[in-house]
Amino acid sequence: MDNKNNRQREELHKAIWSIADDLRGSVDGWDFKQYILGIMFYRYISENITNYINEGERKAGDIEFNYATLKDSEAETVRDEMVKVKGFFILPSELFVNVCKRARNDENLNETLEKIFNNIENSAKGHESEDNFSGLFDDIDVNSNKLGATVAKRNEKLVKILEGIASINLGNYQDNKIDAFGDAYEFLMSMYASNAGKSGGEFYTPQEVSELLTKLAIVGKTSVNKVYDPACGSGSLLLKSAKILGKENVRNGFYGQEINLTTYNLCRINMFLHDIGYDKFDIACEDTLVSPEHWDDEPFEVIVSNPPYSIKWAGDDNTVLINDPRYSPAGVLAPKSKADFAFIMHSLSWLATNGTASIVCFPGILYRGGAEQKIRKYLIDNNFVDCIIQLPDNLFFGTSIATCIMVLKKSKKDNSTLFIDATNECVKVTNNNKLTDENINNIVEIFTKREDKEYVAKLASNKEIEENDYNLSVSTYVEKEDTREKIDIVELNKEIEEIVEGENKLRIEIAKIIAEIEV
Repeated sequence: MDNKNNRQREELHKAIWSIADDLRGSVDGWDFKQYILGIMFYRYISENITNYINEGERKAGDIEFNYATLKDSEAETVRDEMVKVKGFFILPSELFVNVCKRARNDENLNETLEKIFNNIENSAKGHESEDNFSGLFDDIDVNSNKLGATVAKRNEKLVKILEGIASINLGNYQDNKIDAFGDAYEFLMSMYASNAGKSGGEFYTPQEVSELLTKLAIVGKTSVNKVYDPACGSGSLLLKSAKILGKENVRNGFYGQEINLTTYNLCRINMFLHDIGYDKFDIACEDTLVSPEHWDDEPFEVIVSNPPYSIKWAGDDNTVLINDPRYSPAGVLAPKSKADFAFIMHSLSWLATNGTASIVCFPGILYRGGAEQKIRKYLIDNNFVDCIIQLPDNLFFGTSIATCIMVLKKSKKDNSTLFIDATNECVKVTNNNKLTDENINNIVEIFTKREDKEYVAKLASNKEIEENDYNLSVSTYVEKEDTREKIDIVELNKEIEEIVEGENKLRIEIAKIIAEIEV
């Protein structure tokens, strides 16, 4: 089975790379990603609705039925039903497969696609799914100069993208051993993130880090009520819990907020590509720190997040924030130039009593003084910090710093905090470090055991942390192994004496030989 999975995955990646290669140079990679993902999404929802309708008709006895060949006028009869079930509707003539057939001969292909994208968005208007479809195709600008200087050149590129995506063998997504559309999305994101430096890293958490964060947050659970990410980017972290637990075991769905409009659109597309129904996710576009959109949905049993490091925020400049119930318990706001602890306090506030939050952190927040130290004091004195994990450096695209994970809980069984040094848990892949399955499992096992392990883990009492001025750096509690070679001085002196003695004998012998030669 694994071989089949890998074969499918390799074929998929090869096909995507081929489309990317074909258009390289004509469209910048990071911009091009939006086109390929958008068109892939268009193909996905076309096949999704077609398969659904076909299945229903064939079960009802019409074995030859094919929605793609139906007249638009006949299809209109199921519009309302489809919008209720799927959240959207597409006419047969506007399905991906039919547009592809006509693409090469359509001089107005860009206009055709623009009209279809508008029609798909409009089909959800006035319905429950409206928010999930509104503006979803905004970033797929089919009239952009980035595609070409003239309409003909733009359409030439659009044909290439359409035909390239049509040629990818995705089969019927229900029969696939891999999550084909979702996997294609992840591959594209990682491919462009690694090439786009910081701009990529902002939107993308590497798969292995997502996996570790999620596994830490769901230890001991087989199902959860909701998963939330306050800085959800393109949604890869939210979807990890669907993959690990099974999406049916995230009972009330996936919630996230993202400030960047393009990334917000990608996130919603990603939900659909992973076959998450429109009624099972709620992604908002706003600044989480000052305009959180999910007051009515909290608390959350699982919170996973990789918020942006040390960004500026309103802080003290906004006089209302110190009374915000998310921040007020600590009695102080995160510094204006470093919003890290604002994200942490927000997550803690919205965490369920029986929940776990795992958050990627910039190491500086663990030891700096001032307001950050006061917030750490609040977290430790109230016993909310469950674990701090020091990760290897070079795990993320666009930054080589060694990040940390902070795990928060509201119902701990002890008054201690676990510190784990996981800096050796990685393998080197080209210039980056990577977490293997074994590395991830090792870290989760140490986390679960919650006991001291020489040079790796230390369960420190909150009293000891207080004595260390609330410093939460792992190196303060976990001693580094001294890997320098140990030297036995007595043995070394003995060896030196033997060498000196040998040298003396040699000198005497040489002197004798020279004396004989001179004679």
